[in-house]
Amino acid sequence: MKRLLILLFPVILISACSKKNDVCNYNACDVLAPPSEVTQLEAYLSTASITAIKHCSGMYYSIDAAGSGATPTICSTISVKYKAQLTNGNIVDQAASPASFQLGGLIESWKKAIPLIKTGGKIIIYAPPRLAYGSEDVKDASGNVVIPGNSILIFEVELVGVS
Repeated sequence: MKRLLILLFPVILISACSKKNDVCNYNACDVLAPPSEVTQLEAYLSTASITAIKHCSGMYYSIDAAGSGATPTICSTISVKYKAQLTNGNIVDQAASPASFQLGGLIESWKKAIPLIKTGGKIIIYAPPRLAYGSEDVKDASGNVVIPGNSILIFEVELVGVS
């Protein structure tokens, strides 16, 4: 019996790997921000007099430029310039030169928003905590809190390339 399993394991492994891979399927409305976070985000947008479009997930966004190149998918590698800041204006991260990432490995708000533009496009994402970094503090290598838990984040993103 043990020999049979050893012999069948490679066959099962090969047949499983030869099937069509559906990893790139992604439903942008599957992961939702809780209503309390959406309310908090809406209060911020109202107070700051910001007009933005509500996404089915609870994040908000505004497209400054739609772009005209390739449209990324969850399995794309994207090249972006970006700035991330808290609602108090503190910049927590930025890349003035293009940085490349696998879109599927990024936070939920980016997975949902970046496919809304094409190469050359620019978008501002207003991300509730659940679709950003959640309830835990994000710390730098020295242990300093860079992003407090439950923070709304604002991302200004320019999509430079898609592959």
